[in-house]
Amino acid sequence: MAVKTITIDVEAYALLARRKSEGQSFSQVIKAQFGRQPTVKAFRGLLHDMRVSGDALDAMEAQVRTRRLTPAKAVKR
Repeated sequence: MAVKTITIDVEAYALLARRKSEGQSFSQVIKAQFGRQPTVKAFRGLLHDMRVSGDALDAMEAQVRTRRLTPAKAVKR
């Protein structure tokens, strides 16, 4: 695989290093962050091919209802 050398400042390196997991390369971190992003069009394509049971839809609706009753609150810093 071909490689390129880039120069980044210390602050950019620190930001990149914080996102890096053990065993993960910086290239993998960059690809995960800036690579192909999911789109609504792709999601709709997945939904088109998916069949969901009535029980599953009922469970999803119940979950949404529950979340409306107890909305998430921002963490105080």
